[in-house]
Amino acid sequence: MPRTVAFLGSVNVGGNRVAMAELRAALADAGFANVATVTASGNVLFDHDGTSDAALAARVGDVVAARFGFRTFAAVRTAVEVAAAMADNPFATDGEEKLVHTLFLDGPLSADGFARLVADHRGRERLAAGDRAVHIDYVDGAGPSKLTKTFIEKRIGRQGTARNLRSLARIHAVMTQAQT
Repeated sequence: MPRTVAFLGSVNVGGNRVAMAELRAALADAGFANVATVTASGNVLFDHDGTSDAALAARVGDVVAARFGFRTFAAVRTAVEVAAAMADNPFATDGEEKLVHTLFLDGPLSADGFARLVADHRGRERLAAGDRAVHIDYVDGAGPSKLTKTFIEKRIGRQGTARNLRSLARIHAVMTQAQT
């Protein structure tokens, strides 16, 4: 069974508080195998039987809605895809790992959507298109940036949830450690 991560959006932010032990239990109760979490921001690891990413993302979202009372977005990726996202991020070599993010999307990023994002962007942040992702270097920090999740999603027509390089490295290490 492949080791997979579901990056959940809107978990432990904006009032959507979920204890990771409760999240693990909810997914295990729903039939997910070998469930683990990494950090408290909704990074859930599990093994699965080859079900599509879209179906897994929908199941995770349904479990969270049923158990915790709010809808969430889940971007599902394998360890290979997480490693590729880090390697493909053009800002990984010269940006600060806590400021360089990958926004994982619910589907492919269209060229038109990315062009709208770049055209409407008015900040110092650097942007690059990725595979079902947008890579962002929040040069001055994500907190003061006007390049918000809502701003991005409106322009690209996709949902997403972001993780910085430091978090992705930690998640990937746990994913691959579990496979050895």
